Amino acid sequence: MRKKMIFKFGVTVVVLIAVYLYYVHDVTQDENISLQKEEEDIDLNHEPEKLDGHNDQLGEPDEKDTDRPIHSSHWKNGLHFHVVHLQPLVFHIYAEHELHPMFKQKLDYWPADYKRKFLYYLYNITFPTDNTQEWKKLFKPCASQRLFIPSLLPDVDSLLYVDTDILFLRPLDEIWMFFGKFNSTQLAALAPEHEDKAAGWYNRFARHPYYGELGVNSGVMLMNLTRIRQSTWLDSLMKYYKEYKLKITWGDQDLINIYFHFNPDKLYLYPCEWNYRPDHCMYMSVCKDIDLNGVSVLHGNRRVMQNDKQPAFKAVYTAFKEHNFSSSIDEDLLKNLKKLLSKTSNTPCGQIGPLVYTKHIEEFVMLEKNLLS
Repeated sequence: MRKKMIFKFGVTVVVLIAVYLYYVHDVTQDENISLQKEEEDIDLNHEPEKLDGHNDQLGEPDEKDTDRPIHSSHWKNGLHFHVVHLQPLVFHIYAEHELHPMFKQKLDYWPADYKRKFLYYLYNITFPTDNTQEWKKLFKPCASQRLFIPSLLPDVDSLLYVDTDILFLRPLDEIWMFFGKFNSTQLAALAPEHEDKAAGWYNRFARHPYYGELGVNSGVMLMNLTRIRQSTWLDSLMKYYKEYKLKITWGDQDLINIYFHFNPDKLYLYPCEWNYRPDHCMYMSVCKDIDLNGVSVLHGNRRVMQNDKQPAFKAVYTAFKEHNFSSSIDEDLLKNLKKLLSKTSNTPCGQIGPLVYTKHIEEFVMLEKNLLS
């Protein structure tokens, strides 16, 4: 099964699959998988308006559309993008029509050794014909696009959605493995919004139903699209929006919380290390999983990776940003990361120690060295 992931990029873009490439191994093309087989596995040449199950509710794209998605020329060569266990990754990018050339220019500028290992597809954004502008502006521009992904990609079985303020500190395979832990009713996986009732937002301020005691955060979301399409997902979200739209604060995340409040058997809850945010350390360390397991997915919401409110988060982001594709992970990325983190030891999220941020990168470096020895 291909790994796919939804990724919000910028303020008006949704992308289905993104990961930092330092987990990528240089591997040869799998000769047992032909281009024809790839096309059979996922037919991405469908017309966006021909959606599975909800054609009456999803309308025309927001801007002028094309008959086929724009895609990387490497698709024709049958090349694959392999991560750890040789699983290919695919990017699906939803953006306004005028932004497509920018995406293509930036992605095609990547070094050839990396560029040949991934596929990407560009689509125009699409919202329901009813209240299109309301859906588009719900919380942040394009944030609600994720709610309609199951119908927009009818041939995709499963994917991982992440916000753009996400950094992976651990190979994707290990979060993808949670799909194997789903029971027969679960169709998505999320992490809790809070770990501490005293600081929880939903339990103190929400005016609408939410999942469990503290709610869930929607920034890192595994989605079994096949099961979602077989459920009442879209119809229920439409109903909840009409009923609670004057009471929701966090837009699509609130709607997701409402859905799983009424359908708790459909959600798998994974621990906070898979969606680690400033709320977990800004006052005191409340995500106890990282003491043993380290941070797996870093979520820098509220722009803490760009501003100076949480220097530890910004340090990790800066190390990734400054890393050059041609440089060694060990000698360049890891050393720079440790150096930057050492300057944050007197800050709330830095005083928990650099190891929680570097643990999995160090393990990856060690594994790579063992494979090469």
